[in-house]
Amino acid sequence: MTQTVHIGCGAGFMGDRFDASLPILADMTHREGPKYLMFEVLAERTLAVAQNVRREDPSKGYSPYLDHYIRPALAKAKAGGVTIVSNMGAANPVGAAKRVLEIAREEGIHGLTVAVLLGDDLTEHIPTDEIANMPTMEGIGFEGRTIVAANAYLGARSVAHAVATGADVVLVGRTTDSALALGPLIHEFGWTEQDLDLLAQGTVTGHLLECGGQVTGCYFADPGFKDVPRLSEAGFPIAEIRADGHFTITKPGGTGGLVDKRTVTEQLLYEMHDPAAYLVPDVTLDCTGLQAEETGPDRVTITGARGHTPPPTLKATISVDGGWLGEAFLTYSGPNALARADLAGQIVRERLTAQGANEPVRIETLGAYATLDGGNTDKRGARHLPTDGEYTVRVATQSVDKARAQQVCDELMMLYCSGPAGGGGYRGSVTSQIATASVLIPRERVEPLVRVEVFS
Repeated sequence: MTQTVHIGCGAGFMGDRFDASLPILADMTHREGPKYLMFEVLAERTLAVAQNVRREDPSKGYSPYLDHYIRPALAKAKAGGVTIVSNMGAANPVGAAKRVLEIAREEGIHGLTVAVLLGDDLTEHIPTDEIANMPTMEGIGFEGRTIVAANAYLGARSVAHAVATGADVVLVGRTTDSALALGPLIHEFGWTEQDLDLLAQGTVTGHLLECGGQVTGCYFADPGFKDVPRLSEAGFPIAEIRADGHFTITKPGGTGGLVDKRTVTEQLLYEMHDPAAYLVPDVTLDCTGLQAEETGPDRVTITGARGHTPPPTLKATISVDGGWLGEAFLTYSGPNALARADLAGQIVRERLTAQGANEPVRIETLGAYATLDGGNTDKRGARHLPTDGEYTVRVATQSVDKARAQQVCDELMMLYCSGPAGGGGYRGSVTSQIATASVLIPRERVEPLVRVEVFS
């Protein structure tokens, strides 16, 4: 049986560092045993954006940055025997596979195969009116909204089936993030559905890897409190996993960043709703007995995860038509800038009211502490900001009517010359929106329909 599997993570969100995989691949050339590189780039928001893109162009809908991640890594991964596993398929894994093969041809890479995991799209076998009647566990309601997409979170065993094809690249749509690591481990070690503690350890592995540089000091850094060396050169994580589930988190040699008990603990707690019962499709994870030991410079070994029976349901993200977002900005600077910015916002509100606009409109003055307190006020409602400086007026609305959304932007634009003195730097846009909600669906409605296709 394979003794050690090596898994690196080259991206932790859609727009992560495009070159983070290169030090990982260089490091992998010196390692023995199965080697994997995961790119985790999908969230509810990014999946919703992908669904919107696919509506406009059926050939698209995969990660918009697929080229940026795949092109520099593909030849090195192929030559080094490193399998790429990623959810860059997003709303269109087949389209992503075709694009990867196009990149391979452009780069002169021969014999590349791509496996695609399908079956997360619930609209292929469940009527949308049935989906619309499912109670939401979080997010918006579906009343009066058009369902654009419904994607279930597939588990790691499905990813393992795709890895078992022997493909050089495995592309999935909606799976749990940790499944990108647990799937290869199930394949390599032969862990069964009864190996709950091992599945739990593998889930922790994936959870620590899934956000990329967050576990190697990037999101951890806070100057003067939690200092991280050479953060601009931070290495992204590599996990070394044994057949007994014990694993070590480290990073490529010679890179910046930091791996210690603190960085690992922070990432472990990230999105951990219940440390005693963290739910994924393959296992219910109990982290309360975890032990983290620093076993060398930038090396932390994790043991002690416990697994229990997985939940009877799978989470699914439902994407619905969210109408149009109109958003515009205009900046005021210099003496008395705060008062002029406030007056601009007041003018826009009064004009919209006079025109009978009935959609909610958010008007705010952005500047010092605007984000921190949301309204530039203290607990008693008093403002404590300098009147001089630089302030930006932001107006925004969401509407089913594109013209109404544009109207809000136009009203701020008009103040460029017909508003308070000194307004400049206007920018505005009207964009179509997708809103999301989450539901729980019996797993038997999904698992029998999962399938794998291989492209070459």
